[in-house]
Amino acid sequence: MKEVMKLTIRAYKAAFFALSNQGHSTSSTRSTTFRTNKVIPLWALVAFVLLNAGCATRSGRQAPVEDRGVGMSKSAPIGVDTGNIKQLPGAENAGKPGYYTVKPGDTMIRIGLESGQNWRDVARWNNIENPNIVEVGQVLRVVPPVVDNSIVVTRPVLSGSGMVSTPVAPASGAGASRPASAPASPASAAVGLPPVVASSSPAATGDENVGLIWPAQGSLLAGFDEAKNKGLDIAGKAGDAVVASAEGRVVYAGAGLRGYGNLIILKHNNTFLTAYAHNQKLLVKEDQTVVKGQKIAEMGNSDADRVKLHFEVRRQGKPVDPAKYLPVR
Repeated sequence: MKEVMKLTIRAYKAAFFALSNQGHSTSSTRSTTFRTNKVIPLWALVAFVLLNAGCATRSGRQAPVEDRGVGMSKSAPIGVDTGNIKQLPGAENAGKPGYYTVKPGDTMIRIGLESGQNWRDVARWNNIENPNIVEVGQVLRVVPPVVDNSIVVTRPVLSGSGMVSTPVAPASGAGASRPASAPASPASAAVGLPPVVASSSPAATGDENVGLIWPAQGSLLAGFDEAKNKGLDIAGKAGDAVVASAEGRVVYAGAGLRGYGNLIILKHNNTFLTAYAHNQKLLVKEDQTVVKGQKIAEMGNSDADRVKLHFEVRRQGKPVDPAKYLPVR
């Protein structure tokens, strides 16, 4: 194309000079006649036709258009893999009774306190191997799994004719015994059948009569306020005795719950927990059984602005006013 352009420009120049020379060679009286009746050389005409043909060819050729809208996904933003969105464990149980949805800032210890359970039990019920890792939005079981005792279990026994299956009646309680009319014999011994363990029953009526005592002897600094203070703040000096309000089992002893400092949580029954916070020294360990009035800690100011005991009572995980369960003094 560049060569054609060069040839065309040369042709136009040659035609211009040719016309100029012819005009100068005629007289001024015939110049008008020449310009109106001039004859353009054949080679100049051919060059003009070639130029127009080249321009027409170029103008008729359309620039390629790439349709970038075809085949592109407009449904997902860049960087989001919609095909690999993970379903959080237990999401199908969200909102159901006996289940807890993990919130920002939650830990297994806090979840146990909020649900009124031993955090280790909660981890076991949900098959959590690493209790330090829970995800926001994850739904956890916070009540013991229920075993249906109405299901009849069969077990193999040996007889003279071979192996047969006999039904095993479910036990009606922890102390159930076998009928006296069916004495045991070597032929009727069970072969490798694991026992069926029933889950803990719902809270009994007696659970409400927990019989709490005051955990420390100091004066009351702050009372219960559901929005601002979930327990009682009791004054004292560093090292003063902190005692168990009732008999129970230590379900937590440590400093892993923010805002509570050195903390002890006791579980008294299926209904009540008590919590003892800001201690200077802890004197009991997890899974240890304690009796009412036993010294379990020394008062301190860990994670607090002064020496005090923060005492909470939790009924099925919900904070309640301890003063309603403590004797008047």
